[in-house]
Amino acid sequence: MMGLIFLSVPGHASENSEKADHGIYAELLAMYVKNGVVDYAGFKKDEQKLDRYLALFDSTDVRNLSRDDQMAFYINAYNAWTIKLILSGYPGVKSIKDLGGFWGPWKKDFVRLGGEVVTLDHIEHDILRPEFKDPRVHFAVNCASKGCPALISEPYEGSRLDVQLDRSARNFINNTEKNYLAGDKLFVSSIFKWFSKDFNNDVIDFFIKYTDEPLIKQLEARKDQIKIKYLDYDWSLNGH
Repeated sequence: MMGLIFLSVPGHASENSEKADHGIYAELLAMYVKNGVVDYAGFKKDEQKLDRYLALFDSTDVRNLSRDDQMAFYINAYNAWTIKLILSGYPGVKSIKDLGGFWGPWKKDFVRLGGEVVTLDHIEHDILRPEFKDPRVHFAVNCASKGCPALISEPYEGSRLDVQLDRSARNFINNTEKNYLAGDKLFVSSIFKWFSKDFNNDVIDFFIKYTDEPLIKQLEARKDQIKIKYLDYDWSLNGH
């Protein structure tokens, strides 16, 4: 763990709480992300602007951010550095799995964060999941693949984080290309298998919380009969 990573008391912001400026990232996302499809060629043309934004993660002391701003900060760090990783091999990248060497892209030391060089796994598994304990994070971090929950066209912001996380979770849960009920089988993304503990080992209860009608009534009425089946993950690039 990095020595500079400290979290504020849950639910409270410091009186001296600052804001991380995600303005550059907002401009880039608005231009180059449409309905979850990423224009990596556009990002490549504006890579210097992306680099200016990435410098924020190396220079910001997260102790000066509120808890929600911290979570948004780390989600944005994960997503923006993932874009940077794709650009390192673009346009010859068909999948994020093409990058990162033997241990894969998530264990590659390339993310500059708080004065240290860390991995994407460090952000997700050492900070976001254990410190914030919010399963909706799995629908916010984006692995640059078609199987992932969509990268949204705006940064995550502490002031509206709960709304954004809810929207991202609902959009993914209700996407019938990613999850669907067929007879007594609920076919779901492999995300729910890989991180089953984060969902309290109860996928159906999580779906009941976030799914739309009429599926919610079917799940409630037939919960004991429904079996969970995990779909193959599409690792192809989420770009043009």
